[in-house]
Amino acid sequence: MLTIVLIINAIISLLCILVAWRVCQLRWTLKRVADSILGAERATHRVLSGAPAAIANGQIGVSALRKNLKQLEPQLQRVQQVLGLLSLGQAAWQQKTQLTNNRSRRIP
Repeated sequence: MLTIVLIINAIISLLCILVAWRVCQLRWTLKRVADSILGAERATHRVLSGAPAAIANGQIGVSALRKNLKQLEPQLQRVQQVLGLLSLGQAAWQQKTQLTNNRSRRIP
């Protein structure tokens, strides 16, 4: 009877040692994963630490561009009007030269 109890205790002890070894392996694996995640977090923080300032500068730049656009819109309208008048003048000039050319061709 004593032998059976000793054998059962030995088996239980071996199982406990096996479980303890597996827990240690799991702990080491979890430590490596945690270190990797921490490294990724640090790298991400390094990369993104300047993002708020860059976003603020971008917003300031966009605001300035919008202001400049509002100031340039009347000038753009004037330029478009001038180009429209020039196009109209060119069309009239072409019609006049075509009429002149047609008249000169008709007279032999």
